[in-house]
Amino acid sequence: MVNDRDRLIESDEMDLTDLYKGLWKQKILIVLCTTIGLLAAAGYAWYVTPTYETTFYVQPPTQNDIANLNYGRGEGTGLPVLTVKDVYDVYLKHLQSEALRRDLFESVYLPGIAESQRIGSQNAMFGRFDRSLAVALTSKEDLTRFSIIATVPNPNDAVKWVTAFAVMAGDHAKQEVLGNIKSDATIKANNLEREIDRQQSSSRKEREDHIVQLKEALIIARSIGLEKPPVIKGELSAEVSVGMDGSLMYMRGSKALEAEIDNLQKRQSDDPFISQLRQKQERLAFYRTLDIDPASVTVFRQDGLVELPDQPIKPRKLLILVLGLVVGFGFGVFLALVRFLLPEKTLSQSSL
Repeated sequence: MVNDRDRLIESDEMDLTDLYKGLWKQKILIVLCTTIGLLAAAGYAWYVTPTYETTFYVQPPTQNDIANLNYGRGEGTGLPVLTVKDVYDVYLKHLQSEALRRDLFESVYLPGIAESQRIGSQNAMFGRFDRSLAVALTSKEDLTRFSIIATVPNPNDAVKWVTAFAVMAGDHAKQEVLGNIKSDATIKANNLEREIDRQQSSSRKEREDHIVQLKEALIIARSIGLEKPPVIKGELSAEVSVGMDGSLMYMRGSKALEAEIDNLQKRQSDDPFISQLRQKQERLAFYRTLDIDPASVTVFRQDGLVELPDQPIKPRKLLILVLGLVVGFGFGVFLALVRFLLPEKTLSQSSL
């Protein structure tokens, strides 16, 4: 049994030795396959179109950036104060909208490519463009910081796209916020205008009613021949004075009543006698003319600088060369093994 085991070990050693010798005899084939694999990988790595990537980081504006948006809002106005979150949420909504991508596609992407590059339908081109632009949350710990990533063959286009995308989203958001503020101001002004009209109409009717009351009191005063108010002393004097604005109005005397009636009839406007009317008119004028300069408002902040990428992210040339070398060498060894084992198998079959 020991002799049989020794013969088996010796046989295995001879087989491995023969295998090594057989492969060594075909070293030219292995080297040739390895070289072809390396050259093919090098050709792919150097001739494939490189892809560049750049990133634009955005974060919320500061309270000072949106301060002008709250002009005429807050306590006592009936209009809520806009917070940083309110404004930034509008920006993020536009940043992630399909409409904004379409705008960028039509205003930046299409004008920047040659006719020869416009392959396929416009929807197909938009699909390629859409896959090249991504908006993502940078970290789960910070839910306000987002990144705009462009992955394109031209590094200048990458910078241009992310910058234009961030700015266009800001412009769209700013238009929406300012439009909402203008709408709020218009509604506020309309409400104030209606309130002023009601007060003016009410004051005019009250004056007309008061004239009617004075005329009736004048009739009574004339009928009793009372031209001047009587002199009343004591406790009765206070009671009569109070009653002169009511049922005892005739006690003022006909001359005083005639003068007051004449004055009320000649009055051109009741505005000076309406409580807080001037303040409301000033507020009305303010909300009617409210106009916030878009340049004074910022709806997002850029975090860091957008640098022109100098190295492509694809292809990874070194990795491709290594893979080409490994694949070529492996294929060469495989062919060498086939050429080595095939004759032996043929001989063993013929001997049988």
